[in-house]
Amino acid sequence: MKFGTKVIHAGVEPDPTTGAIMTPIYQTSTYVQASPGDHQGYEYARTQNPTRAVLEKNLASLENGTHARCFASGMAAVDAIIKLLKPGDEVISTNDLYGGSYRIFTKIFANYGIRFHFVPMNNLEAVKEKVTDKTRMFWVETPTNPMMNVVDIRAIADLAKEQDAWTVVDNTFATPYLQNPLDLGADMVIHSITKYLGGHSDTVMGSVIVKETSLDEKLGFIQNSCGAVPGPQDCFLVLRGIKTLHVRMQRHCENGRKVAEYLANHAKVDRIYYPGLETSDGYEVASKQMRDFGGMLSFVLKGDRMEDAFRTLEQFKVFALAESLGGVESLAGHPASMTHASIPEEERVKTGLSNSLIRLSVGIEDSNDLIEDLEQAIG
Repeated sequence: MKFGTKVIHAGVEPDPTTGAIMTPIYQTSTYVQASPGDHQGYEYARTQNPTRAVLEKNLASLENGTHARCFASGMAAVDAIIKLLKPGDEVISTNDLYGGSYRIFTKIFANYGIRFHFVPMNNLEAVKEKVTDKTRMFWVETPTNPMMNVVDIRAIADLAKEQDAWTVVDNTFATPYLQNPLDLGADMVIHSITKYLGGHSDTVMGSVIVKETSLDEKLGFIQNSCGAVPGPQDCFLVLRGIKTLHVRMQRHCENGRKVAEYLANHAKVDRIYYPGLETSDGYEVASKQMRDFGGMLSFVLKGDRMEDAFRTLEQFKVFALAESLGGVESLAGHPASMTHASIPEEERVKTGLSNSLIRLSVGIEDSNDLIEDLEQAIG
């Protein structure tokens, strides 16, 4: 089944009671049993819900996995994965990652004896230097947030297998439309469904997709025990959003490329970070493991002054100044004070994330309107 068909049909069947083509919202907390223990798969909604079950089947198919688990947010999904570890275990992570992931690693789980190493994962030798006999997990973002660095998933996965460690890939920016980490050797794929998969800025959710049944069972135990599960209304909204994922992502990619090319030739732009430009350091690897380059990019104005970045952000009329990304509408953000504020400045600067960097989530509006908005905002 091709991807454009999967998004609409994978895991989805007409409602057996009414024939409804859309999966119903099973707004219930519990299920009637014919006799004690005879619950036919459903007993309590924290453990299982029919709307959520359909979404999980759909997500597993999109990532070419066999199992998926949905959580109440992307961070709840991160939390569940790290709970697979125990005190003394070590994680090697990209040093250019989402601020929320950095925060939960360093401020929550580090307190429980799990050690995190942050390195530029597009440098395999730098990764190898941090490997010890306690390394249990490699945490990959690619493209990274917000510097758009590209990590070779297969190379990291091969290294992880040598260490008998897990490879986790945050595939939020690329989505399964552009990249399938499980096919490249990863053990777990994580998504902030809030972003492109939901696609309409109207729900918060996360997911983890795997191929190995025993690993899914461990995640399922954590999901049920800790209880950070999404409600059926949110699951319904995501199922509806996913039906247009392929057509939305195609437009995100088209617009992202046009905006990147415009900014790359702008007299007032000093640096642009977008893996689809042939001048990008990650272009070769991205071309190998991605089908296109997405709608996310970052740039820095000449002079690298925060006041210029703020002025530009305040002047936008089509781009909205807001947290998050991946919706149909274009968003602009200032990572240093918004999404990555929890990362110490000295750590941010090491990765190139300056105080004046602007991140764009390029939506599906008319590209000419987006470019005109950039023109008037930058001046």
